[in-house]
Amino acid sequence: MTTSPDSSVRPNSAAVDFRTVDLRGRRLSLAELRGAVPRARHETVADAEQKVTDIISAVRQRGFAALTEFARRFDGVEQAHPRVPAEALLSALDGLDPAVRSALEESISRARRFADGQRPGDVDVALGDGAVVSQKWVPVARVGLYVPGGLAVYPSSVIMNVVPALAAGVQSIALASPPQKDFSGLPHPTILAAAALLGIDEVYAIGGAQAIAAFAYGVPGAEGETALEPVDVVTGPGNIFVATAKRLVKGVVGIDSEAGTTEIAILADATARPAFVAADLISQAEHDPKAASVLITDSEQLAADVREELDVQAAATKHSGRVREALSGPQSGVVLVDDLEQGIAACDAYAAEHLEIMTADAAAVAARIRNAGAIFVGDYSPVSLGDYCAGSNHVLPTSGTAAFSSGLNVTTFLRAIQVINYTESALEQVSGHIVSLAGAEDLPAHGDAVTARFRAGR
Repeated sequence: MTTSPDSSVRPNSAAVDFRTVDLRGRRLSLAELRGAVPRARHETVADAEQKVTDIISAVRQRGFAALTEFARRFDGVEQAHPRVPAEALLSALDGLDPAVRSALEESISRARRFADGQRPGDVDVALGDGAVVSQKWVPVARVGLYVPGGLAVYPSSVIMNVVPALAAGVQSIALASPPQKDFSGLPHPTILAAAALLGIDEVYAIGGAQAIAAFAYGVPGAEGETALEPVDVVTGPGNIFVATAKRLVKGVVGIDSEAGTTEIAILADATARPAFVAADLISQAEHDPKAASVLITDSEQLAADVREELDVQAAATKHSGRVREALSGPQSGVVLVDDLEQGIAACDAYAAEHLEIMTADAAAVAARIRNAGAIFVGDYSPVSLGDYCAGSNHVLPTSGTAAFSSGLNVTTFLRAIQVINYTESALEQVSGHIVSLAGAEDLPAHGDAVTARFRAGR
């Protein structure tokens, strides 16, 4: 569903068209700031929504037949059933490069340590003699985890989805990733190996919005055919179609966030190293032609130096065409600001998925940021660290949704249930207040439900 980047590759000698948004000397409201920072064009989102609506409808109406059709149309593979055989998972793990296995194991170890520290504790509050209100955290029963494919391979996303679900205590975990023509219609073997390494055996070769629809609504099996049971929560990153599908099924299932096409913003001043800034912008641009790379700075000289570095580094990188297309899109560019204060305001308006702080006293600046999926502090905390081995999670909100939603974490898979336990005397102590409030709301039966317990001869 994503156009191949090779269809519009520019010559390596061409300069990157990294546009400028100049906010200097302008006093902008929050709404105006949100409108000024680089974003993908709105018509792209609207177009995706109609396509995704049609895909969801087809999966709900025609089940596995629709999934087979989409696998043929979007992935170029023929499927009898999307469930990945157990032997394919074991074979993938057996064939995994030892160096890659070691890296995955280190990433898993760090992610587990961070996830284990996130689980909130239960709470019991005594509000009086015999009056106890508690809150307990209970894992959801079943989750569907999406791991993207297509232009790159993301075994790291297997870890980021699975580890917090396991730490939360989820008992039923299903994972989906796009089928690959080069691997007999199965997901990439490194993804299968990562799943096997984590003990996940329910894996499906389903990609895009159709995977989200299958998780949300389930797919009944015909006679002799294995069904795909619906889940309670869907998580995982993906392109604009995956993010749109998650938005459309929210309410039928819970979701982590709209983790769509990747984005990076870098808040930098004159102390920043241009080569580092450019390298980090490129690192996210190589994900997808629609990836967003934004530099926010009060230094014209830094902006000029970064442009020069982008030209040099983009020409030398493996996915040069993809990188140039992403850096030249409307979603990318330099935002020039008057000073650090306006820069912080621009960062909060943009609400980046990944926000790097490359300024003097970067830790103090990072502490002032309110809106970001994850904040990377200083020269030696690049986004690539968070993508693989920081211990943090790389499934993060995009497109400004970090202003109100969080990255994937253990609480994504937990529900807070309140438990009320009052004795007779404790209820009697507040019964008059309940009757008064019930009367004020013209709901007298609410009060009667309390007073009935204290009538003589009950």
